[in-house]
Amino acid sequence: MKNKNKNEIYALIPARSGSKGIINKNIIDLDGHPLLAYSILAAKKCSSIARVIVSTDSEEYAEIALKYGAEVPFLRPKKIADNNSTDLQFFQHSIDYFRQKENGAPEYFAHMRPTSPLRNPTIIEKAIKGFLKSQYSALRSVHKMSETSYKTFEVEKQKLKTLCDGSFDIESTNLPRQSFPVTYNPNGYIDIIRTSMIDKGFIHGDSVYAFITEFTNDIDEQDDIDFLKFIIEKNPKIVDNFFLK
Repeated sequence: MKNKNKNEIYALIPARSGSKGIINKNIIDLDGHPLLAYSILAAKKCSSIARVIVSTDSEEYAEIALKYGAEVPFLRPKKIADNNSTDLQFFQHSIDYFRQKENGAPEYFAHMRPTSPLRNPTIIEKAIKGFLKSQYSALRSVHKMSETSYKTFEVEKQKLKTLCDGSFDIESTNLPRQSFPVTYNPNGYIDIIRTSMIDKGFIHGDSVYAFITEFTNDIDEQDDIDFLKFIIEKNPKIVDNFFLK
């Protein structure tokens, strides 16, 4: 049977329930709405995205996702929804579902993590449209680091060791920052994944397009949530852009 979905792009939002750092992080309240809702609504505002799918192991999370307009056609097995589970596993599980239960899987997925909630749909559209015309193996969003990683360290046996070349001679890190290459952090704003790469056992492959965005707040600790609440308090229209029609 011909795959009618191949040229479409689905948003795939991972939302497992077993977060240890912040309990129920993916549905924590942010200005009156669960964190998960922000990613769902940002994806729904993108005309290039055909379907918005949430991959979760939780019935409660599924109900929330449905309330905000996402699809939850399956629940993720608990064995691939723990702290040691990988992105590759939930992508493979999702793709297997579409192939077995529907007309086939799309070639493209917009990977949108709930922990990067404040997205501009226009920027997501720009990433998608640029990527679909390319031959890159994947797209990954990044922002410029405030301090180059060439000036950072590991600690080994209580001694500083440069991160980039593994040297205990750290004198080079005293050079001005302009002496070093600019480095970037992945930020979860928008990644675009190819099914054909997943089939080969890779998430991103070896030709990944760097989609550079402004600094993006990613939620990992309670301080990150407090900072986002501060930003929203100063600019409530950020939230209105998601929840007002």
